[in-house]
Amino acid sequence: MNATVDARGLSCPQPVLATLDQIKAMDRGEIVVLVDTDTSKENVIRAAASKGWALKEVQPQGVEYRITLVKS
Repeated sequence: MNATVDARGLSCPQPVLATLDQIKAMDRGEIVVLVDTDTSKENVIRAAASKGWALKEVQPQGVEYRITLVKS
């Protein structure tokens, strides 16, 4: 199962909370999280890791980031 969380324009902790909500809805798969600040990027990665999700990649897209998280 794959999902996308668009957290662009949201201030912390909203990107983390939106990501954690999606993690709760999935037991495995791939989640793409879109954020637009360095702080949100780091906090989302840290929160996902605490729930057992691994960072697959971070792709800078201008001033935004596309974070891909995976769990199998």
